[in-house]
Amino acid sequence: MKEDEAQDWLATQCHVSLETLAKLAHFHALLTTASAAQNLVSASTLDHIWARHIVDSAQLLLFAERKSGDTWLDLGTGAGFPGLVIAILDQQPIHLVEERRGRIAFLNDMVSTLGLSHCTVHGCKIQALDLPPVSVISARAFAPLPKLFSLAHSFSTAKTRWLLPKGKSAQAELESLHGSWHGVFHVKQSVTDADAAILVGTDVKRAKAT
Repeated sequence: MKEDEAQDWLATQCHVSLETLAKLAHFHALLTTASAAQNLVSASTLDHIWARHIVDSAQLLLFAERKSGDTWLDLGTGAGFPGLVIAILDQQPIHLVEERRGRIAFLNDMVSTLGLSHCTVHGCKIQALDLPPVSVISARAFAPLPKLFSLAHSFSTAKTRWLLPKGKSAQAELESLHGSWHGVFHVKQSVTDADAAILVGTDVKRAKAT
């Protein structure tokens, strides 16, 4: 997917308005500038931010099935993916969790600069997070599934949707859960990378000891 195709995809598939596209473009510019001071994203992706990072994040909305008032939790947000992009595209409550100091400062600056009052940044480890269960949990390149579920299952219910972008390892990671965790999962093709997938899951539970 090329950069102009990425913006067209946002307009047609996510029905993103010109005003919101402009806000995404502002974020794009701020991210590019800030990346010169700290390594927010890989240098090899700086010329492909719309496709590699923004659309890659935005596509999660297609699987979120959010209702009015539903809360989203994004773990290990880093430079804003996918959580900050979701916050720009959707006005419902979202919590971003990031423990690295430089990225915390960047995320707080973006929330303030872009006027994302519905978005809260938690500068802490997940173990220190104090939140009730949420409707959606996302995590991009955060941790292997067993560790992720161990850290975050307390923020979920049987109905919580887990949206987990993965690369070629998606099916293998699902299989790695055998005997430790189980849930109802679907593997969805990424629109930005033919080799990547998104794990969409619900009813995630720790397997009972036998």
